[in-house]
Amino acid sequence: MAKARELKRRIRSISSTRQITKTMEMVATSRLKKAQDRVVAARPYAAALAEVIGDLYAPELAERFPLLRRPAADAVGRRPTAVVLITSNRGLCGGFNANLIREARRRLQELEGQGGAGGAGATELHLVGKKGVAYFRFTRRPVTSQRIDIGDRPTPQHAAQLITPLMTRFAQGELDAVEIVFAKFNSPMSTPPTVLRVLPITPPPSDGRTVGRSDGEGRGRSDSPTVRQSRFYILKPSPEAILEALLPLYVNNQMYRALVETAAGEHGARRTAMKNATDSAGDILDVLRRTFNRARQAQITQELAEIVGGAEALKG
Repeated sequence: MAKARELKRRIRSISSTRQITKTMEMVATSRLKKAQDRVVAARPYAAALAEVIGDLYAPELAERFPLLRRPAADAVGRRPTAVVLITSNRGLCGGFNANLIREARRRLQELEGQGGAGGAGATELHLVGKKGVAYFRFTRRPVTSQRIDIGDRPTPQHAAQLITPLMTRFAQGELDAVEIVFAKFNSPMSTPPTVLRVLPITPPPSDGRTVGRSDGEGRGRSDSPTVRQSRFYILKPSPEAILEALLPLYVNNQMYRALVETAAGEHGARRTAMKNATDSAGDILDVLRRTFNRARQAQITQELAEIVGGAEALKG
């Protein structure tokens, strides 16, 4: 009898847990749809920015725009590289945060190895999300900045607040590079941790197109006669002025995309984890109910045997 009561307690406990995980799965599914819509909405703007920058870029412009400037080979490692790690504020999403932290640690070790005698001074760590903050606080690694107020609904304003100080420091020559460790959202089941270098800006390929320069008639003309021109632009006021305005927008958009893709990846990972937990709880309940039924049948059989035995004893 004690065994049957214990089984009933376990069945009630696991049923309650299964109900919780099922509810969390439904909530994560609802939030995932909204987060996925934000990811999809951000991609056309990012693609348009990348296309225009790829068309306007010319090698001689790299020295005129600080966000395009690459450090000299003999200067690499003398200034720190800023690594921005984006994690979630909540758990119960499987190995989502652990994978991001592991990738950030790998990248930090790689950068510090390249820094030579600089050691840990070759990197700066900037954290977004409670899980990353808690981990590196536990390991007692120095952290340059941390944010835990962004949550799973990031905005372009949040992205600007994160990246603008780093852009300013990079333009002033205080940083060698800025990299973001985030979860790239391929699908709800595929969110691999990814390292993205946002500064210095690497111009996207322009697919062999040449940019038109504004001339006296306002029509574009190719700077190189050996390359076939596939597009004409009317540029006003000038390519340089347009690049000056677009480059910060491009970097802000890269940070915003990293935030929204990580948020969508978090919901996808949580939905998967909660579905697995719900399915596992159902399997355990099936086993417990079968065990309980067998124990109950054995108990009933024993009681019937005792009743029959008592009746036979009374006849005798």
